[in-house]
Amino acid sequence: MDWSDSTLWWVAAGVLVAVEISSGTFYLLMLALGCAAGALAAHVGLGGAAQLTTAALVGGGATAAWHVRRARSPRSAPTQSNRDVNLDIGETVHVDVWGADGLARVDYRGTGWTVRYAGSGTPASGEHTIVAVQGNHLSVAPTRRA
Repeated sequence: MDWSDSTLWWVAAGVLVAVEISSGTFYLLMLALGCAAGALAAHVGLGGAAQLTTAALVGGGATAAWHVRRARSPRSAPTQSNRDVNLDIGETVHVDVWGADGLARVDYRGTGWTVRYAGSGTPASGEHTIVAVQGNHLSVAPTRRA
């Protein structure tokens, strides 16, 4: 079986996409774009060196551009305090009494929860906002009234 240069580039692109799907490394998709560019260069009739140069420039450029884009984008909050991950963040609970250790028990969503005080100063009873969920503990801070 005699494969053309473009077929080899397309197979390489397919392998990179398959590996990306199994690993979740988005950078491999950028390298697959480079292989696709190499295949297109082969279809146009460019020589092996030009194909390799095209693939390297497109794949490397796409990888560098993606890296710069990710570096400039804002980082998301940690999972334990990210409302996009846990919808309890930002909800309010009422704390009747705090223990000396900074813990309390509250009823929230139909069950009892242990809450930890995450605010500044001394904990006081009243409305508190959930700022993080750590295992089966809620971290709360005093609710600010507008």
